[in-house]
Amino acid sequence: MSADSVLRAITDDGAFRVITARTSQTVSGAIAAQGATGSTARTFGELITGAILYRETMAPQLRVQGVLKGSGGTGSLVADSHPSGRTRGLVQLKGGRELDLGNGAVIQMMRTLPSGRIAQGLVQLPSGGGISQALMEYMQTSEQVVSMVAVSTVAGGGGSFAAGGYMVQLLPEVGRGPLMVMTERLRDFESIDERVGEPDFSPESLLEQLLDGMPFTRLEESAVGFECWCDELRVVAAIATLSKSDLEHLLADGEVLEIACEYCKREYRIPPARLRGLLERS
Repeated sequence: MSADSVLRAITDDGAFRVITARTSQTVSGAIAAQGATGSTARTFGELITGAILYRETMAPQLRVQGVLKGSGGTGSLVADSHPSGRTRGLVQLKGGRELDLGNGAVIQMMRTLPSGRIAQGLVQLPSGGGISQALMEYMQTSEQVVSMVAVSTVAGGGGSFAAGGYMVQLLPEVGRGPLMVMTERLRDFESIDERVGEPDFSPESLLEQLLDGMPFTRLEESAVGFECWCDELRVVAAIATLSKSDLEHLLADGEVLEIACEYCKREYRIPPARLRGLLERS
């Protein structure tokens, strides 16, 4: 199985920018780490692909997070996409229920700027729509960029998933003729479930199908994959932000502190001596 990647291209007439992605291994890894199932797993996978497409399109050098908050307090999904291509996610459900995407569900996109400030925007999920429709709405209202988006996650055998998507952006140079051609063509790409599920699916094949007959220039391909960037130093740094009383509580029983990363479930064991060192510096 080929590695996941994102491919960027632009039509030679300057009318469209196109980003296509294969995210099967990335999505499968994140879903397995979080133990997501059913419709929540599929929505989670689509959010991850959407966050990758958004980052590659709008902020390739910045960390991007997409947060989907279900209605009725049913929980939230988080997709976290790093400029290196490393991607992870988080499933937080209330009471073991499936995430409710009905009235009141919202999607929030955030990017961390070099200054540390977070730029963000939020839109409600369109009635009866999913991640694809929500991202199109977000790009139109929050970024003022007309974009066509489709993301898909299809369950396979043995807990694996096939996943991918595309984003087609209208550029200022677009003419009426090319716009009409692309609009008509994309009617056949509103759902890409079947294409993503094909054994030979790739960013290249999807790009060629989207731009069939349109001269285009391939710009750049970037690797993506499921990988968490947690480490013991970050865990200890987080513990160091606790109050003195909280640190004393952690030391009270003299046991090794066991902490698991929420994203990848990797376990860290912090010995009492290290906690004591933090307490002495607090």
